[in-house]
Formats: sequence, C-alpha cells, structure tokens
Amino acid sequence: MPSASSSPDLTETLQTHFGFDSLRPGQDAVVTTVMEGRDALVIMPTGGGKSLCYQLPALCKPGVTLVVSPLIALMKDQVDALVRRNIPATMINSSLTAEEYRERMGAFRRGEYKLVYVAPERFGSESFMAILETSGVSLLAVDEAHCLSQWGHDFRPDYLKLGRVLERLNHPQTIALTATATPRVREDILTTLGLRDPAVVVHGFARENLSFRISHCDTQADKLMRLRHLIDEEKTGIIYCSTRKKVMTVFNDLKAAGANAVAYHAGLTDAEREFAQNRFLSGEADVAVATNAFGMGIDRPDVRFVAHFEIPGSVEAYYQEAGRAGRDGQPSVCELLFNHADLKTQEFFFEGANPPVSLILQLYALLRRHCSPDSNELELTVDEMATMLNLKNAMCVGSALAVLARAGAIERYDVPGHHVRTTRVCDPAARQGDLAIDREALRDKAERDHAKIEAITQYAYSRGCRQQWILRYFGENASAPCGCCDACSEDEPAAAGDLAPEEVLLIQKALSGVARASRRLPGGTWQSIFGRVKIIQMLRGSKACPPSLQRLTTFGLLAHISEDRLKGLFRALLRAGLLETSGGDRPLITLTPLGAQVMAGKETPRLSGEGWRQAPPTRRSVRRTVDGIALGAPDETLYRAMVELRKSLAAEKGIPAYRIIGNDALRGLSARKPLSKAAAGAVKGIGPFIAQHYLPAFLELIAEYELGDDEKD
Repeated sequence: MPSASSSPDLTETLQTHFGFDSLRPGQDAVVTTVMEGRDALVIMPTGGGKSLCYQLPALCKPGVTLVVSPLIALMKDQVDALVRRNIPATMINSSLTAEEYRERMGAFRRGEYKLVYVAPERFGSESFMAILETSGVSLLAVDEAHCLSQWGHDFRPDYLKLGRVLERLNHPQTIALTATATPRVREDILTTLGLRDPAVVVHGFARENLSFRISHCDTQADKLMRLRHLIDEEKTGIIYCSTRKKVMTVFNDLKAAGANAVAYHAGLTDAEREFAQNRFLSGEADVAVATNAFGMGIDRPDVRFVAHFEIPGSVEAYYQEAGRAGRDGQPSVCELLFNHADLKTQEFFFEGANPPVSLILQLYALLRRHCSPDSNELELTVDEMATMLNLKNAMCVGSALAVLARAGAIERYDVPGHHVRTTRVCDPAARQGDLAIDREALRDKAERDHAKIEAITQYAYSRGCRQQWILRYFGENASAPCGCCDACSEDEPAAAGDLAPEEVLLIQKALSGVARASRRLPGGTWQSIFGRVKIIQMLRGSKACPPSLQRLTTFGLLAHISEDRLKGLFRALLRAGLLETSGGDRPLITLTPLGAQVMAGKETPRLSGEGWRQAPPTRRSVRRTVDGIALGAPDETLYRAMVELRKSLAAEKGIPAYRIIGNDALRGLSARKPLSKAAAGAVKGIGPFIAQHYLPAFLELIAEYELGDDEKD
C-alpha cells in the first residue's frame, strides 16, 4: 500500500498549509486509512500529532469536516492555528454572541468552511441538527474520544448523543481520537459510535524520551523547593495543580524566587488566560503554573518538564498531562510530587462527581419551585443553586444536573447571547418519586471513580519501572523497562551479603518499632494504627509522639539515628515491600508478611540506598583537641563518610549536594572534628543557615566516628 504522504495532493497540501515535508510515523497509517474512506479509532500519545490526522484529509476531501471537541479553549487553539495557515475553519459554541452565531451558521450553510469545531452540547439543539443534516458533512472527527466512555477519566454525558447524531447524518465517515484509553474504554468508543469495520491504530504510546519520577514530599515547603530545583535544571515546563488556590500559591512562590512564570486557571478572565497562554507559547515565559485545562492543543515543543504538584485523579489524566513534555523528542522529565494527604483533594472531587440520590432529589425540587410557570425555564448558575441548597461543594450540583438530564427530568442548553445556561424542567407536575434515576448506574460510576483514584495511588507507591507500570495499565503487557525513570536509574538493591551486620540490625529495629506500634491480629498479621512520622518520632525518643507510643519498649531505640536518615530508611523499606501503607488522609504504615520475616531474622533484606546507608569508617585518626576542636590534617575516612551523608541529605531534600555544605567546609570538619555547634563555628563555610538545618547531622556522624575510635582504643 503506498504511503499517504506519497500522494501528490496530500504532499502538496501538507507542505503548503502545514509546512511539513512528510508525516510522522503513525500519522501516515491513519491518514491513509481516512483517505481510503474507512472509519478509524486512533490512540496516540499527547504530542503525537493526532489533529493532523483529520485536518490534512479534511482539506483533500470534498465537503466539510465536523470536529467534536470538549473544551472551548481547546477549540479556540485549534481554530486559531488553522486560520493562521489560511485554512477556512471556525468554531460554534456558547462563547459566541447571538450575531456571531447567526453569521457563522450562515457561512456553514453556504459551505464556506472546511473544518467546523463544535461542542457536544450543541447537538441538543434541534435547529442546529436541522442545519447539520443539509450541510454535507463528509467526515466526523471525535476528539478526546475517551469522553464517550463512563470508564474514561473525563466522561462527558453529552458525548453519548453522538451515536444518535451519526444516525441522523446517515453515518458519515468517522474518526475517533484519544491519547489515553484502556482496552475497556476503546471497546466503549467503538460500540457507542457504531464504527463500521474500523481500523484501530495504536502508535507510539510509550514515550521513550520521557523520564518519569515520583518524589515523596513530606511538606508543601519540600515540594516548592523541589520545583525550584527542577526549574534550575530543566528551565521550561508546566506545573499542574489541582485547584486555583494552589496554582496561585505555587505561582507566587516561584515569582518570589525569580522564576519567569505565568499562572493559568478558570478563575482568571478570558483576557488574562489568553495573555498567560500566549506568553508561554511565545517563549516569553519559561514556566506555566496551571490547572489541568491548560495545555490541551498547545504545541510548544521545548517543554522540558511537566510536574504535578499534587496527585491527579487518574492514571489517564496523569499520562495525558505528562505527555505534554518533550514534544520535540528531546529528553524531558515528568515528575509527580506525592504526599498521601493530597488525596483529600481527589476525595473532594470524587464527592462532587458522585452526589447522593437524596441531593439529586432536593435539587429537582428546587428547580420545580423556581422555574417559570410559562416556559418551565430558569437561569441560575451552578454556584447559585449550591448556595440555595446550602452546599459547600458546588461540583455536586453540576453532577446532579447531569443525572437529572439523563433521566429526562430536565434539559440544559445554551441560548445565543446568554452567558448562563438555561435549565428547563420537562414536566413540573412530575414528582421526585416519578423520576427515572438509575441508582445502580450511579453506584457503578462511584465504584469506577474510586477505582481510578486507587489506581493512581498504587502508581504513586509502586516499585519498578514507572513507564512500564503505566503501559501495563493501558493493556500493553509486553512492555519492557524504560531504563530512564527514577526507578530504573537508581542503584540496584543491595544483595544480602552487601548489607553490613549493623545495617541489618538497624532494619530489624525499625521494623520492630513498626510492629510494636501496630495492632496484632489473629493469624499473625498487623493492622495499621500510626503513620510514618509518629513511628519515627517514637523510635528517636521524641516527646512529640503520643503517650501510647512513649510507653513502648522501642521508644528511643534509634535515638542515635538522624530523622532524615530514618525517613530514607522507611522509604527504602516501603519500596522493598517490607512495609505497606493504607487508609486515611495520612497513610498508616505497618508490616508486610515479608517484613515480619525480616524482623524475625528468617529472611535477609535487600534494600536500595535511598539515602539511609552509611559505610562504617575503617580507619581512625589520633585525636588531639583544644577547646573541643581537634587539631591536625583532614581525616580522609571521615571526609568520605561526610560526603556520603551530604549526598543522602541532598537526595532527601531534592537539592544539589553543594547547597547542603561545601567541600571546603567538609574538609574543615574532618580536620577539626567539632562536637558542638559552637566549636563548628570556627570552620570556614558554615553559616547560620547550615548550622541550623544541616550541621547537626554532621556533628552526629563525627560523634559516632569518635565513639568508634574510643571503643577501639
């Protein structure tokens, strides 16, 4: 079969309108399929060039191509780009004035456009459908087709109308496109659209140039520091936040640190969002801090990193957003800054997307009371309805309206020139008990939404190759490790013989502390009671932990180990499967069966470094002191041990090692061997900040080093 790009018409059109000499791999196969007249389902990653797969054929085929798109911002980006290329295109949605709507529909009827972008809600208008039936649609492109499936991460009920739309249009050729679709979602797309003998093209789903990372952060300050470091390293990127408020928090912090950043969220005006987006697209701004609507349709190739400040709601959403990095094929970073407490935001979204039936019935009663007796219509915003129902989560109202619309109790539609959607109660005489609400379907949806949150949580706690985990989630079980994510790049776990006896003992003591802080169940298993922070406080003998932990025999068992080192150890124990977490806003932590075996000495642990290992010094120097300061040349053994400690602290904080403490200061410490902050003040390179935040760990190491020397003597 000849390639699509070898066709003279296609090649000339591709060069003239898009400036390309050839299509990318994968695009060629799709364009060939479309030009042959076949239906198609296209699964390509973000940045893979899906839009060109229907835009190019649209210019080479007779008639108009109708593009269904879920977001006004996405439509505008696409149409603006086409118009700049002198391609006759437009969009029809609720953002138009009444006059603009009439003008564009008139041009649509006259066949003046080759591509027309519409929102799926538009198909609810009978007048629009009547015009559509006579407009000569030759190709229907369904963008973001995962919105068709209730198993998809961004299900839109209005997309379900597309099956009936295709019937009314006598089944024009159809192409459905998405960047993220599990096998179940793909099946739903094919079934809902009723595609005929479709070609299913899955190409380039793995992004070999992307390095996926997960950084476990204890506090918001840790996350902000990590972002500043990421910007220093990678320069240009997108930072996704779950809420408008968090966008501004991150944006203000980065601006104060001197970052060239813009903010983007739905609370800004259209002009403000357009200004921010244009600054980022043009390269005037290096970093965009945004909610998840930002980036759809944006084609900035040099995005070197995409960071998620909080965990997103699904694996699909994460992979789609992360895929906006590295569209030029150059190495790029996708980093998730994870704190278990952030799941509370996703739980809030879950509640908003799954209102109880009682709330749906209350909303229906409100609409009946306030609709016009003449037209059964009312114009209230979702926020106004939420206020009238005394709800804090307005998302519940939007979701409840969708349920009522699917049940046939109400209709929601846009009126040209009106900026508030109109709600019409279909039969005000119908009472709550008469509504055909599918309660089982609501339960199923809640289970699906909960499963998505559970899946992304499993990813955050996963071990092994990040990209391989994601590809397996999407059904590509034959994928191999990527070799460039943080899990693939870290050192291999230490073999049994590589751990020193004192390191094995340290691991067993930490596991024992977890066991004592858990509830023993019949059968020899443990139930979580406390989180990592409280258990580490208990092991270090801190009075900040609860009194019940202070009474345990393991209280203070590891008082000589620094907090940072124990945090690194606990991460290594989790990664090695010796500990596990469960439940709550903050994860509770307990032993696994393997952890119990290691604790009892029946299994030997295999742990990666994770910033907790410290090689014991093998050579001691003779100590002579004056006022608590050792005299003599730098101790190379101690110096190397402190270099390793600095490396561990840097990994823990997510900053370069030199920002912890400089080499000259380390050599001074190794020569003088101070045992107090006051004594360390004579060492060049140790200022107040280092003395407060990092010096205690080095003083502790020096004390351990000297204690070992005394014991040897």
